[in-house]
Amino acid sequence: MKETNASAHVDPSRTLDRETFGKRLRGARKALGWTLAHLAELSGVSITTISRAERGQLALGYDNFAAIGKALQMDMGEMFAGAGETAAPFQGPIVTRANQGVVYTGQSIAYEFLCTEAAGKQMSPTVATVHARHITGPEVFASHPGEEFIYVLSGEVEVHFANGEFVRMARGDSLYFDARLGHAYISVSRQLARTIGVTTSESQQMRSAQALPAAASGKVKERTAVAAPGAKAVSGKRAGTAAKRAVKIKR
Repeated sequence: MKETNASAHVDPSRTLDRETFGKRLRGARKALGWTLAHLAELSGVSITTISRAERGQLALGYDNFAAIGKALQMDMGEMFAGAGETAAPFQGPIVTRANQGVVYTGQSIAYEFLCTEAAGKQMSPTVATVHARHITGPEVFASHPGEEFIYVLSGEVEVHFANGEFVRMARGDSLYFDARLGHAYISVSRQLARTIGVTTSESQQMRSAQALPAAASGKVKERTAVAAPGAKAVSGKRAGTAAKRAVKIKR
């Protein structure tokens, strides 16, 4: 089986290794005069996980580095800025040239963070290579404030949710969901799936909209998903080039 390395086409100088990332987290914590215990209390991430991450012994998943970053008041641009770079307040258009994002390999996904030069963005865009092949347990499900969008660039990916539902997507398919619901990605094609995604911070407008009665939110849009044996599929209706498969999203 041919597996594509997420950083194969990325400038090595744009790769953020565990040790460098760990030192960045430790430096931010020390600058605030905080203990590991205090950061763990604020972020909800265990002392052991933070300590191992700071020492470069552990790759963090999205929910953990997002929670730690929020507690440290570190923007994604600050957390994942390239070597020798400092994220500046977002003021104008930002261009990230091909293969010039900052790559960080997490537990299940290798992220190429885009537009890291800007701090204070409402959206965090990434190109991702999903290297996880199986759901190994409840600990792989990420959950964080805001909303999430992904578009499949190549390969096939399944997005599993903590409520037992999942969606299977191929090239050209997209998905938008509430990121507070636990979710996990796995590649199900021969080659590792690549996606482009965006996560948003949770705004007051989002909280207000989510508080509206379900009846006021309109009809649920239909989407495509593929059921696997033993799993509960999210459903919709769509004709594919191979077989027609029906699914329907439950709210």
